[in-house]
Amino acid sequence: MLETIAIRERDYGTPARTSTEVVNLTIDGQPCQVPAGTSVMHAAAQAGINIPKLCATDSLEAFGSCRLCLVQIEGRRGYPASCTTPAEEGMVILTETPKLHDLRRNVMELYISDHPLDCLTCPANGNCELQDMAGVVGLRNVRYGFDGANHLNDALDESNPYFTYDPSKCIVCSRCVRACEDIQGTFALTVDGMGFNSRIAAGQNDSFLGSDCVSCGACVQACPTSSLMEKTVIMMGQAEHAAITTCAYCGVGCAFKAEMKGQEVVRMVPWKDGKANRGHSCVKGRFAWGYATHQDRILKPMIRASITEPWREVSWDEAIDYAASELKRIQAKYGNNSIGGLTSSRCTNEETYLVQKLVRAAFGTNNVDTCARVCHSPTGYGLKTTMGESAGTQTFDSVMFTDVVIMMGANPSAAHPVFASRLKRRLREGAKLIVIDPRSIELVDAPHIKADYHLPVRPGTNTALLTAMAHVIATEGLIDEAFVAERCEKPAFEQWRDFVSLPENSPEATEHITGVSAKDVREASYLFATQGNGSIYYGLGVTEHSQGSTTVMAIANLAMATGNLGREGVGVNPLRGQNNVQGSCDMGSFPHELPGYRHVSNDAVRSQFEQDWGVSIQSEPGLRIPNMFDAAISGTFKGLYCQGEDIMQSDPDTQHVAQALASMECIIVQDMFLNETAKYAHVFLPGTSFLEKDGTFTNAERRVSRVRKVMEPKAGLGDWEATCALSNAMGYPMHYNHPSEIMDEIARLTPTFSGVSFKKIDEMGGGLQWPCNTEAPDGTPTMHVDEFVRGKGRFMITKYVPSDERSTRKFPLLLTTGRILSQYNVGAQTRRTPNVLWHNEDLLEMHPQDAEDRGIKAGDWVGIQSRSGETVLRADITERVQPGVVYTTFHFPESGANVVTTDSSDWATECPEYKVTAVQARLVTQPSEWQGKWSRFSDIQQKLLAEREPERAAAITQG
Repeated sequence: MLETIAIRERDYGTPARTSTEVVNLTIDGQPCQVPAGTSVMHAAAQAGINIPKLCATDSLEAFGSCRLCLVQIEGRRGYPASCTTPAEEGMVILTETPKLHDLRRNVMELYISDHPLDCLTCPANGNCELQDMAGVVGLRNVRYGFDGANHLNDALDESNPYFTYDPSKCIVCSRCVRACEDIQGTFALTVDGMGFNSRIAAGQNDSFLGSDCVSCGACVQACPTSSLMEKTVIMMGQAEHAAITTCAYCGVGCAFKAEMKGQEVVRMVPWKDGKANRGHSCVKGRFAWGYATHQDRILKPMIRASITEPWREVSWDEAIDYAASELKRIQAKYGNNSIGGLTSSRCTNEETYLVQKLVRAAFGTNNVDTCARVCHSPTGYGLKTTMGESAGTQTFDSVMFTDVVIMMGANPSAAHPVFASRLKRRLREGAKLIVIDPRSIELVDAPHIKADYHLPVRPGTNTALLTAMAHVIATEGLIDEAFVAERCEKPAFEQWRDFVSLPENSPEATEHITGVSAKDVREASYLFATQGNGSIYYGLGVTEHSQGSTTVMAIANLAMATGNLGREGVGVNPLRGQNNVQGSCDMGSFPHELPGYRHVSNDAVRSQFEQDWGVSIQSEPGLRIPNMFDAAISGTFKGLYCQGEDIMQSDPDTQHVAQALASMECIIVQDMFLNETAKYAHVFLPGTSFLEKDGTFTNAERRVSRVRKVMEPKAGLGDWEATCALSNAMGYPMHYNHPSEIMDEIARLTPTFSGVSFKKIDEMGGGLQWPCNTEAPDGTPTMHVDEFVRGKGRFMITKYVPSDERSTRKFPLLLTTGRILSQYNVGAQTRRTPNVLWHNEDLLEMHPQDAEDRGIKAGDWVGIQSRSGETVLRADITERVQPGVVYTTFHFPESGANVVTTDSSDWATECPEYKVTAVQARLVTQPSEWQGKWSRFSDIQQKLLAEREPERAAAITQG
């Protein structure tokens, strides 16, 4: 079990090596056997022999600067550094001799001669490698004195909100510089000066906050002293215990070591054995967890009869009873299908499973949906249709074996930064990159990497572009005929080949549609088809279109046609947005599917659940989110249980959503904060942060990882317990003692999860990837190895159909949306952290030509109007966007980005077309009419919250 672990992990000094060749050597009289390429230091550590070190760590390649790890090798002159010396056959090594002891002590004496002797008051006391090494080498005095030139009074850099840089504690080991280069790939740090004047510099001797540093924390983690130190550690001291858990931000699913004092988090450190992140992190997961204890959190259940009334704090029992009675009343008046529920992609698999079970078993309806509807539902449809499974095919590690990458409609540097760092490492090693995106994202031209091709596709024309690429591959003889013949349906392939080969699908014929030069399309297609392992990674810039499902199928077609499936380094890889959006889909959150992506109309599947749950389940699909809104406005949908989602801010056509919410008679919101949706609610149930949860998340690589509770739920009940209580009050009994029992039920009823359990995940250490069953007891890292899940791969015709959202004289610009590194989704978490220092408002990116045509300058207020509505944003003039395209994010509710987005959606799944909205931009001097209404409504709701009536029992006690 991994419930608690040691705070300090074993460090082997240099990275492990893998090789079929084995080397035998002797270290301090002990025979050792290691893979070829292993360093002497690592070989010794494997044998339990710890060689002193300062500049070496097993997360970085050896550097050999500190000279503390010297060893003696029989038959060799001098004393080589063990970190940079590879083990060789027959080596005889001594790690401890009187001479080595003297050399190491002298080295340490030089370090300490220019280092503050304040160990008792130093924040790293008890967790400092320099302190440890001084003890190991037996340093007892320093002969050189402190009267000469030194760095003891160098000024601190406290500009970064999360960590401090103290140059007086720095030993210039370069670990931070190497971590920034090798692990993060930002190259923000360097060693400035020479000799005694050497010091670590951020940017061009900027402050850390003012430099290119992205605050991933790699430098802080690498520092062997307190020179780079978390401010929380400085304030709180060293942690006393730790537990492994999983980050609750993006779909990478990074494993973290939560270092604790009692139930207070001291710091979150990326776990180096985490299979998804390999010991790396980003600013959000590493530092932005303070929202869990933010003063805005609502910790008491609340109810009210109308959204114009103040809230009343009540007990959990009263809140649950009131919610259940209202839902029953609505169903009695309007029918069973007049209510429904929304599961959360931020909650655990177990919590999500219970919500869809609640809706189907206790509510008696299939009216359940999830936020994947508005992001990756086309992924599920497109991949299920072509290959038979609604998920990506690879591990994140797979990218290290790729030769050419297509990055389409995704900006991993902002949305999936830990994966982006690994990708950039592979690109620095020589892999090729094709970026398909309307914007010039960071990967197009970043430090030490440059995309081979940037295809700046016109928003809404992804399908046409991919079909043009397929045309090149089909007509130039680049199809992997052997793979297709063995693995794919022949009639469907032949129809597809004939279709893409049509002259009207050529790059030349589609150039006027896509805006991408035919020459670049041809060359990029040839590169992808001929350079070895080809992998495709994509994001919401693919799915959030009227042809989102079609584009996903076009991606699958491309991968099948080139044989890039079923092995390491290839595959179709959707970069999932939220931490458990994959899991929320797996758990049966769509109205037409039970857990495991099995249709509710399947009698055999449905009867299995009916027998286990003891109820009848409707055989017809329920309402999707957009259908719920329409039905609410028409008067037939009246009650909603919404757990952990903010549909008022995240869904398109905000004014339509507001009208729908205002039309309902009972909205139950379960969340940590009074979000935009909760302002329309009648029942508020306090939610929990990931730090208060036991359960699992499933990331974008299908990895099911443990989430471990490191503090008790601050509101008294966990989310799963609240769902059970509501179900019991509705008359359907749910009784579980622990979330592990919920996973056992999931495994019992879901074939792809049949081998999953908390115990199995703990045994595997870093989680496991579904399918996990008798055929794959340890999980499935790579999908479709010998055959596709559906048997034979199915090529699909991908005819381009123009979006209704096209440039017109009235709306000549195309708006597309996305994310930024420091903020996350609707911002409910990150806006309540110091991350707002980097990004405190949503900006509108405009090309200089479009801005000049409208008399707009950087920082001006710009009115953005579509057929749905208008909002006002501040202008950011940049060439990241092409002429005719504007771009914004959606992290701040007052920005109202989704006031502008329309009801246009994917033909198959109704995923909104966030990425293509026809708009006009104009210079304005005041907020939009909608922003004025939002501000007034928000002020009223905040006042009603502030005036809430305390729980009666609590008030009596206080009196």
